[in-house]
Amino acid sequence: MSEEKIKSYAQAILSVASSEGDGTRVEDEIYRFAQVLQSSEELKATINDNSIPSARRQQIVEDLLEGQASQASVALISMLIAAGMASEIKAIADQVVGLGAESRDKAVAEVYSVVDLSEDQQARLAAALKTATGKDVEMKVIIDESVMGGLLVQIEDEVIDGTVRTRLKQLREAF
Repeated sequence: MSEEKIKSYAQAILSVASSEGDGTRVEDEIYRFAQVLQSSEELKATINDNSIPSARRQQIVEDLLEGQASQASVALISMLIAAGMASEIKAIADQVVGLGAESRDKAVAEVYSVVDLSEDQQARLAAALKTATGKDVEMKVIIDESVMGGLLVQIEDEVIDGTVRTRLKQLREAF
């Protein structure tokens, strides 16, 4: 899939979301759905299975998100499935979040942690990232048990890896 087509879908989603008056909420919900989709091989296989009628795959998404996401988010995700873009939901969600943050003059920081971060921890991390990068950041915290401890932060093309997993790997390689 071309980057241009993915960006076009992302821009259309942002346009619809902002016309609904809840752009950042829709950005967040679509991003979170994409994360869930990436973490569940069974769900990903089902949503991407073209032998299952599109209407059935859309209904699965609607059932999953009922009460968990806005109607706008559910409708937009369903539209992506109907348009044959299910396999590109993660790439489109990343573009949606990136373009949305860019429109607010911010950078997106994906923060991988084994536990959810408190508001205070997020605020301190955002301040530290702003100092390090010179940019205001919007953080997307992703719970990832493989981190084991510490944090992995990806902001644009830069990766800051302070995870226990990486430290253990470095120790094994050193000895």
